[in-house]
Amino acid sequence: MRYDLSDLPLSELLPALSQAEDMLARLDERVLRHAVADGFKERGHFFDSVAALWVGGELVHVEDLVLHDAHMDARAPTHELTIAHAVLRARRRLWNAEPAWGISPAGIAAIRGGAEGADDVVVPRPPSLQTAEDAGEIGDEDEEEDSLAAEFAEIDAILARSERALEAGAGISESRSAATDVDPLGLVHDEEWDEEERLQAWRNVIRDADALPPSLGAAMLFDAWERIEPLRRQHWMGSLLVSAYLRSRGKVTSHLFSLNVGLKSIRHERRRSRDGTLRLLAFLDAMTQAADAGLKELDRLSLARSQMERRMKDRRSNSKLPGVIELILSRPIVSVNMVARHVNVTARGALNLVGELGVREMTGRGRYRGWGVL
Repeated sequence: MRYDLSDLPLSELLPALSQAEDMLARLDERVLRHAVADGFKERGHFFDSVAALWVGGELVHVEDLVLHDAHMDARAPTHELTIAHAVLRARRRLWNAEPAWGISPAGIAAIRGGAEGADDVVVPRPPSLQTAEDAGEIGDEDEEEDSLAAEFAEIDAILARSERALEAGAGISESRSAATDVDPLGLVHDEEWDEEERLQAWRNVIRDADALPPSLGAAMLFDAWERIEPLRRQHWMGSLLVSAYLRSRGKVTSHLFSLNVGLKSIRHERRRSRDGTLRLLAFLDAMTQAADAGLKELDRLSLARSQMERRMKDRRSNSKLPGVIELILSRPIVSVNMVARHVNVTARGALNLVGELGVREMTGRGRYRGWGVL
């Protein structure tokens, strides 16, 4: 698959391209110099991972992903949550590596291998929940109830995979039925679908993208990923690799761009239009929307940090509050047990620290309570 750069309708793309380039540059510059940059980067991993599932048609709550990442699940993890956590781990690995590593053959193979099995993993039982009677965070739950919850979650995941397999199998033409098989886990395998060849075809597009402005090159790469579909079971990798491409081009170097946050705001009809120009415009708009959301997030975090730090006046030098502020700014939501573990205090002490900061509670009194910056 090759793009003819001379056929690109640059006159139609120029307004959206200019806006995307400007917004990405503004966001990158602000994050590089911002006091809450570290928290912004980590929160971005969570929000983009959840958005990646949303774009793919699945719903995962960000608070469930935060607790699952901290090994403090309030309930048995679902099949979709397991995939979201694979996206989260992939984003962190891309960010911790060299900028050009993510789109290199070695980088793609490593990310692909690290997430292998995310789509057919058997849902594990949740780890034993920490007891915190005085914090009112987790009620007394019978071990048999937790066991049943895990078993039902596993059954739900298997049923969901089976339903997707049946839907996919219904669309396979009879002429290719001999080359298609469904394994016991309900996953459709197509022997004619050469992922290695398709990955190489997608990487060939990078040469064309490098001749364009970074934002337009990224749009071209994303469009190519959607059309080639190199990885059928890990399709979510496309947006992550495009974010890595923006970093390798030096367009967004301060963090791994949260592209899926912007894609959420673009209608499916535009993202999947038959008109290539409309698809490129949709992607450029998604980058602009994601950058705008990032700028607003920085403002929110900056205001929240100022409000919490005002409550630290006249505190002793060994106060635990700075550590709590750091945690709150780096997670979309925190629980009492997360705070207790982070600053090494009891659950009751953690609850008192959260109360002193005046952080808004974002959950009801269910299996756990959580606080965060809106």
